[in-house]
Amino acid sequence: QLQLVESGGGLVQPGGSLRLSCAASGFTLDYYAIGWFRQAPGKEREGVICISSSGGRTNYVDSVKGRFTISRDDAKNTVFLQMNGLKPEDTAVYYCAAGRPSYRVCPAYGSRWLEGSFEVWGQGTLVTVSS
Repeated sequence: QLQLVESGGGLVQPGGSLRLSCAASGFTLDYYAIGWFRQAPGKEREGVICISSSGGRTNYVDSVKGRFTISRDDAKNTVFLQMNGLKPEDTAVYYCAAGRPSYRVCPAYGSRWLEGSFEVWGQGTLVTVSS
């Protein structure tokens, strides 16, 4: 069974940092692009940041530019989301997802990437930014 499991969420003060992890089981991430999505209360789910299968290309929403970084460790079959300078508006349930082919699922920055391109989804982890 293909599974993704997110961890690392929690409560953090504005300006603080968190690192989320997305661990895969039942398959290897080598050929998959990975995306992080989030859904805030009362809002639709949005794509936040993604990384290509090689790790050489990322795409992200402008609201997280300079604050969020995505990385992957294929040896550990895990992808990470480092979130710095957190704001209250970052409060949401964060989901990771995997999809192929990488060039279509996570295109170059400036190109649109689609939730429907992702095949495998995690259950989500809650991030709350509040003082």
